[in-house]
Amino acid sequence: MRTRTSTLALLAAGALLATSACSVETQSEQNKAAGASGAAACGTGKEFLIGMSQANNAEPYRQVMNNDVQTAAKAVPGFKVVVSDAAQDNSKQVADVESFLTQKINLLIISPNEAKPLTAVVKKAYDQGIPVIVLDRKVEGDAYTAFIGGDNVAIGKAAGEYYAKTLLPDGGKVIEIAGLPGSTPAKERADGFRAGIAGNPKIEIVASQPGDWLREKGQSVADALLKAHPDVAAVYAHNDPMAEGAYLAAKAAGLETKIKFTGIDALPVPSGGIKAVEQGRLSATFQYATGGREAVDLARKILVDCSKDVPRSTTLGTQQITKDNAAEVYTKLGGS
Repeated sequence: MRTRTSTLALLAAGALLATSACSVETQSEQNKAAGASGAAACGTGKEFLIGMSQANNAEPYRQVMNNDVQTAAKAVPGFKVVVSDAAQDNSKQVADVESFLTQKINLLIISPNEAKPLTAVVKKAYDQGIPVIVLDRKVEGDAYTAFIGGDNVAIGKAAGEYYAKTLLPDGGKVIEIAGLPGSTPAKERADGFRAGIAGNPKIEIVASQPGDWLREKGQSVADALLKAHPDVAAVYAHNDPMAEGAYLAAKAAGLETKIKFTGIDALPVPSGGIKAVEQGRLSATFQYATGGREAVDLARKILVDCSKDVPRSTTLGTQQITKDNAAEVYTKLGGS
């Protein structure tokens, strides 16, 4: 049974919502004032070096994001993308961005490991006149050119409404496996979920612990929580790998048929959440697009087309995926 909520209708109605323009010309003026040499003049027939600072290549979602960026960049003449892996280390990611600055990059794409620790170095790049596209996770303040990502509060709320109306209409105890503390999607997906289940007071979150977006940690966290709460009805994980890890923990305890599992991401790859739903391990997942292709398209507008005004914020659409539509969505999103 497919459940449509007002939240999902709003998100799916426009796959892409762009608001609030910013001026790249202003950045160019800042660049001249600062005397930085990294941001070459825009235009066709030029070579551009783009630094892609990734939070953690070990996460499947980020592997797909990197592939999306590299694939899209290959279609733009003159674009070269160099990807760095922070491996969930804030100090390393700061150093990665500093290294990009010494390499005289023409544009920075960054998916911050955590918001606060990366804010200063992002501002440093921006103040030097280098266009900065913040992807998926946010930084504090507004010292960047553009943000591209999903509405994590709305996605979490859609998941909560699915629990309240469809998955656990009669209520039940829920374990939450959260993302990395300090990352904006973790807080937003938690807040949204609580807003979504508010309409069903019989649903109770009995435990919430971070799994840091990783399958292995999600499994170990779930193993401990299931021992403490063997009577839970469902596990809400902030991404699909942690949901799969929780499923494995439940299976080891002989509880996998008694507990329902949901995640977020819905990657159209064989090891992703859509296939996990189709194969029955997850009850549902919610699409969280990587934004990689959109980031490169925005970079092209800035560097090649010399666009002076680009969207300040771009919100990517989502959809709920259950067994009813998993195969169809997998094909539609280009899965093979």
